[in-house]
Amino acid sequence: MMIRSVSADGILIGEQSFTQTIALTRDGLVEGFMPPPVADLVESHFELLFATQPELIVLGTGSHNIFPPRELMFAFARRSVGLEVMNTPAAARTFNILAGEGRRVAAVLYI
Repeated sequence: MMIRSVSADGILIGEQSFTQTIALTRDGLVEGFMPPPVADLVESHFELLFATQPELIVLGTGSHNIFPPRELMFAFARRSVGLEVMNTPAAARTFNILAGEGRRVAAVLYI
């Protein structure tokens, strides 16, 4: 599962283009993931991803860095899951590198 490109128009994975927020793991897209704006994220929004037992979730927040609520960072720490927040192009590159290394990584990518 490699991300080929990220632009203002969408995210290209293989030959498929996505024009809204997506969640993925090394094994594929996470169906049914419907997050609110970044500022409204809470731990329960990530239950589908936590079920895949990632060691790290990369959060791509669009063209600019937008930090989620501080409590979300604490919730991830309590679960011993890393949360890295960056713009979406950087998050896509990070996901590709970590997935290529065989790491248990997941990503949430906002357009």
